Amino acid sequence: MTQVLVQGLVFGLLAGGVYALMSSGMSMIFGVMRMVNLGHAAIMLTGSYIAVTLLQQLGVDPLLSIPIIVAAFLVVGALFERGVLGRFIGGDLALAVLVTLGVANILEGGQGVIWTSRFYTIRTGYSFNTFNLFGLYIPLIRIIAAAEAAVLLVALWLILSRTNLGRSIRATIQNRSVAQLVGVNVARVTMIAFAIGVAMAGAAGPLMGMLYTWYPDSHWLWGGKIVAIIILGGLSSLRGALLASMILGVAEQFVTLGIDVRWAPMVFYIFLLVVMLFRPQGLLGSVNRGLA
Repeated sequence: MTQVLVQGLVFGLLAGGVYALMSSGMSMIFGVMRMVNLGHAAIMLTGSYIAVTLLQQLGVDPLLSIPIIVAAFLVVGALFERGVLGRFIGGDLALAVLVTLGVANILEGGQGVIWTSRFYTIRTGYSFNTFNLFGLYIPLIRIIAAAEAAVLLVALWLILSRTNLGRSIRATIQNRSVAQLVGVNVARVTMIAFAIGVAMAGAAGPLMGMLYTWYPDSHWLWGGKIVAIIILGGLSSLRGALLASMILGVAEQFVTLGIDVRWAPMVFYIFLLVVMLFRPQGLLGSVNRGLA
């Protein structure tokens, strides 16, 4: 029984690290633009498909494909925000959300055409290696994915906390109008923040693909999980998203080990329902805007 609890805790924390990376981009985009990017998970799956294609066709390790994906998605995200979503900032954001829904459907359809609707997973030479931690055998791939997610999250934190760009992003999140009054180019900051959010989603793709199987339609499942994470943590709170990712990752593993794997996805929606009823601002959220 003790070993099961330890396994659930360790596996859950490792999964939570990857979940935190998945949700970080959506959390930041919501903070800056005050809208939910419904195409976020489909963007993540696009990163998964690119990584598996680079591995199969060119032999590029999925971890090495992450910088390529991040660079490409930064450019695409910036161009999309400037050319499409930027038109809705300050106007009807409901239309912007519908645009992201359209993006999700377009990406899903494109993925089905290019890669078909079959199940994919990313297998490398170290996919089946294990690490023995005091008698607990942990798949090496889980440790690697969590470590890579931690590196990317630390990089994001450094950008937000130690650079002028990061301070501008946080100021825009706190109060868009006041930030503009004090000289922040909020249009430029919004474009960059959206591009970073898209890049973080793309970076999560190879890590997700190394741990789970996926197919084009599965972005709806992942999208639901990510939304549950950012609501539980507190919309636009990166620290909240990290905490919520760890809580839900551990809870998911306990349900998988103690009840049945088929019930594991329900954990996210049960937590979502409870937090919406009793603490709608989330664990670390507040009535004030801010990327905590």
